[in-house]
Amino acid sequence: MELKEFIENFAEQFEDTDSSEITAATEFKSLDEWSSLIALSVIAMADEEYDVTLKGDDIRGAVTVEDLYNIVKSRA
Repeated sequence: MELKEFIENFAEQFEDTDSSEITAATEFKSLDEWSSLIALSVIAMADEEYDVTLKGDDIRGAVTVEDLYNIVKSRA
């Protein structure tokens, strides 16, 4: 699993946010479009793409997209 691929998959969960705005260092909870619905989409994406179960605590504890990537990678 590559960080670049994870960022692309993460960015696909957003409809109104340009994917170029999302990088490894993006603090995703500060994005205008971030919501609990997108959090659920990210959880579903991690399950479908990487067969990894993310929990709400994982998302609450992560700050950047790379933090989430590291959680998923450690469980893959």
